[in-house]
Amino acid sequence: MGTLWIRHADVIALDAAGTIHHDADLLIVDGRIAAIGRLPDDTQADEVIDAAGHAALPGFFNAHTHAPMTFERGWAEDLPFPRWLNEKIWVAESALTPDDVYWGAALAACEMIRSGTVAFNDHYFYMDRVAEVVEQSGMKAQLTWCTFGIGDDKEIGPGADAQLAFSWEWRGAADGRIRTCLGPHSPYVCPPAFLSRVVDLAAQHDLPIHLHVAESREQVDNSRQRHGMTPVEQLNALGVFDHPTIAAHCLAVTGEDRAILAEKGVFVVRTPVTYMKLAMPVNHVTDLAAAGISLALGSDGPASNATMDMLDILRQQVWLEKYLREDPEALPGDTALRMATQTGARAMGFGESGVLAEGRPADLILIDLDRPHLRPRHDLIANLVHSAQGADVTHVIADGRLLMRDRELLTLDEERILYEAEQRAFRMVNQNMNQVRQYEA
Repeated sequence: MGTLWIRHADVIALDAAGTIHHDADLLIVDGRIAAIGRLPDDTQADEVIDAAGHAALPGFFNAHTHAPMTFERGWAEDLPFPRWLNEKIWVAESALTPDDVYWGAALAACEMIRSGTVAFNDHYFYMDRVAEVVEQSGMKAQLTWCTFGIGDDKEIGPGADAQLAFSWEWRGAADGRIRTCLGPHSPYVCPPAFLSRVVDLAAQHDLPIHLHVAESREQVDNSRQRHGMTPVEQLNALGVFDHPTIAAHCLAVTGEDRAILAEKGVFVVRTPVTYMKLAMPVNHVTDLAAAGISLALGSDGPASNATMDMLDILRQQVWLEKYLREDPEALPGDTALRMATQTGARAMGFGESGVLAEGRPADLILIDLDRPHLRPRHDLIANLVHSAQGADVTHVIADGRLLMRDRELLTLDEERILYEAEQRAFRMVNQNMNQVRQYEA
């Protein structure tokens, strides 16, 4: 894999001590960080990067997304969540093809790499095609084929058995860069018997579970009426949380729910831009954190977020919590950076990543600090959290491999992806235009 020498960077380790190495070198050997500090001028390397005026920090781990939904970016705007989902998104996706998923995911990969994301946790359909994108791009991913469990005629792609089989057939692919999950959509869609079956499969094949949980008060009320329990209580009773679990959203949870999530070690992923864009009532992430719950960040799908820039997402999470709490001290310092890096990495099964230290995987990015919006540099962490943008990322490295050098993508044919994705997106949406108009009528 070779040796890469990064020189004169301000290295933000995001370790327990919050270490920042100023004007330091990073030596990467065979995909791992071999040294941090000032190295001798005669150090040998296959490639040398002059990173003066740059910050080096762990790459971002997008812990919940539906990456191929780039196809629906801008398609379902200015609608409340139920109409957005039922009248637009699921209608458009009824025409989804495996090739659409491939090109939609490829477009997302270009966007994510350009803004500093090295890994993503995808929950969608035709995930074998997303796995192809991961292999080609050099990124890392945990991939989940979303299943509904309400009849094979309702599944997108082959039946539920084939979709679940993806999870144990593809894990460890792409030289270990692909992890897989079982992916029931949610307790409000999936019947209890199907969720119990997923739990059995998780036990048989030692697989984690990734699903949507408690996205609204209405879902919680409906769950209590149908099952006599909140969604969190129901999932716990079914044994879902006895396996490593990623629960997206958890916007409407009780104190008892928070205690369950904490006790079971469930990772909760927040996607703040989606909540603001769709005007969804939210609870406080600081309440979740205070209960001892591990919190990560994600973009959600580009149809609801419109961007996959994790710097924007972490900043919006910080500002949203400060605003809702009326507390400028909420989510201080590098808290959001850690949510967007190391907590997401742990949630996705890449527990060594998210910290820059000797012996750790070389999953890192360089950010150009010589930008007007990043001066003056009173506080480097504050500038990154409150001012940095995805466009400031110049280099992206995953497992020691350069995916982007000086803002040039190295692993993907961006020009072709831009063309193919847009043309196919127009075709997919237009095939359902008449049906959408019937809904709107």
